[in-house]
Amino acid sequence: MLESIITYGLAIGAVYAMIGITYNVMYSSSRVFSFTAGMLGMLGGVLGALFITKWGMNTVLAFGLVLACGAVIGIVTEIVTVRPVLKSIEQHLYVLSTLAFALMVQQVTAIEWGTEAQPFPKLIPVEAGLLDQKFWLPMLACTAAIIGLEALYRYTLVGRAFLAIAEDSYAARALGLPETKLRLACYAIAGMIGALAGFTGAQMLLAYFGNQAILNFYGFVPVALGGMGSNRGAIIGGLALGLFQQAASIMFGGIYAAVAVFIVFILILLLRPEGLAGVTVARRV
Repeated sequence: MLESIITYGLAIGAVYAMIGITYNVMYSSSRVFSFTAGMLGMLGGVLGALFITKWGMNTVLAFGLVLACGAVIGIVTEIVTVRPVLKSIEQHLYVLSTLAFALMVQQVTAIEWGTEAQPFPKLIPVEAGLLDQKFWLPMLACTAAIIGLEALYRYTLVGRAFLAIAEDSYAARALGLPETKLRLACYAIAGMIGALAGFTGAQMLLAYFGNQAILNFYGFVPVALGGMGSNRGAIIGGLALGLFQQAASIMFGGIYAAVAVFIVFILILLLRPEGLAGVTVARRV
């Protein structure tokens, strides 16, 4: 039982963490909380199964195409649902624009792919051994995502420009940084991370259009627990959520596990609204 909690909990937690990072990357560049992160995760699994199982592509080519599709969808998200909102006085309309786009894509997926959950193929033709690849692949992908982002932010000029617009977009624009192009690039990166989460986690979650709602919520929990904009907090929150959810599922059952997650989530937000790893921001009055 303990082995199941640790292996499955860390694996599904890594998927949640990557969806949380997707939320953060989009938010940091636009201050818009886009509800398309779960959609990207869902499409990562569905497109991967489509390319490999139905179109007969090899795994490497399919993986590259899934990431490319994620980047394109991220860019479309910024152009269609975020950019018009940023020009509006009522900027809270992003709740409607991003959610409407995500629901539209979900319905198209249900029509074209089907409403039944379908198995996802084994990506690496090796025996399960001590740890099945459906468990270690999401953890490896999550590690690669956070290391890649940290390296991008610390050691490249583009990454430092991303941090500049995240810190103060007005000052960055005054310094001549191309805010719109940088925001497009951030959404492309977020799209790739979201698709990566769905692709590597689909052996557990299956290729299913209904995963969108699950990933939207459970991907938001690490962001809230770890603090908005904190990728490291999202990693810690995602892994903790996965372990807790799996332990509660084994001890109480699936329905009660969801209730337990809600209860703990609400309690943490009541006690520490800025998140466990967040910093309380002083407001000038």
